Amino acid sequence: MERPASATQPKHTNIGVVGLGIIGRAIAGHLRRKGFSVFVWNRSPRPVPNFVGSPGELAGLCNYIQILVSDDDALLQTVEQLSEKLTPRHVIFAHSTVAPDSMRAAADIVERRGARFVEACFTGSKGAAEKGELVYYVGGTDEALREGRPILEASSKEIVHIGPVGQASAIKIATNMVTAGSIQATAEALALVQAQGLPLEKFVEAMRVNASYSGTLAMKLPKMLERDFAPHFSVKHMLKDMQIASQIALSHYLDLGVTAAARDQLFEQMQWGHGDDDYSAVLRKYLNEPGPGYSEEPQIQEPLEQSDAEESITASAGAETQNVEPQEADLVASPESVLGFSGTMNATAPAATPLRRGFLKQLLSRFSSGEE
Repeated sequence: MERPASATQPKHTNIGVVGLGIIGRAIAGHLRRKGFSVFVWNRSPRPVPNFVGSPGELAGLCNYIQILVSDDDALLQTVEQLSEKLTPRHVIFAHSTVAPDSMRAAADIVERRGARFVEACFTGSKGAAEKGELVYYVGGTDEALREGRPILEASSKEIVHIGPVGQASAIKIATNMVTAGSIQATAEALALVQAQGLPLEKFVEAMRVNASYSGTLAMKLPKMLERDFAPHFSVKHMLKDMQIASQIALSHYLDLGVTAAARDQLFEQMQWGHGDDDYSAVLRKYLNEPGPGYSEEPQIQEPLEQSDAEESITASAGAETQNVEPQEADLVASPESVLGFSGTMNATAPAATPLRRGFLKQLLSRFSSGEE
């Protein structure tokens, strides 16, 4: 699909980047190579050029600011910190995967100051970011998108205009539902193949010529067979997205069985202490042959206490996420959040397993009593 011609280069070329995870650093690098002056802020200071002291200082220096933070609360906190310095000359780009209502709330904070707001969810992980080949799903006014297009083009291969603010977030959540469901189904399929005593490589060979083969499977299957769960998109962030989907479903009386199953298995990995691993780590439950880095008897961890911890995925660990930069505090959830009742998108939910156990106990009781 041919991209529209770029808009005129913005008159003021200072660009601010909030969030210096792997995606944020890659975007900043592409902007510099395109000739923009880039200023950056991160909650934990980094020894990088043009690092400023606060989001407000960033807004004082830059007309265009790209925000790469991890969740709803972090996005809203960031735009609040920026808001006092915002003027009609500013264009704010929000790249987080959050609930549509949270994205609209962020836009409202920005637009009350007369600034413009571009919702710019993206797909693509470390490799795509490093190559400048992210795909942006965008929402906002034609004016804001026209002015902001050159900034987005610096790090992307395609820009898809979805509609008003909030709609791109809904599309991004929907695409992640397919991604999570695909990997969950793949983990279960590998378990079935192994249970039949067949080489797992034969499944990979068969899938490569199957109509359901995808770019996600091409990336993930070889690493899953190697038990390589180095994070490209972490368990905790995919879980957060499935919780958003569950909350939306609840408000519209939708029964999303596949999404619920994927959410529950991601939550189980969180309980086992694998929240920072790649979301393909759901395979751990199904294959009984441990590989490198896999503990045969992982211990269920106590829920994390709320803290102001710095990034949980660091550059030294080579980690990044597909959607958002890891700049959040440790995430803690209520029993309601895993079922979609909570207004915040937290990443753990201790009540899910007891609920599931209760259902299974009731089901087994019915079978033993002859009920159908």
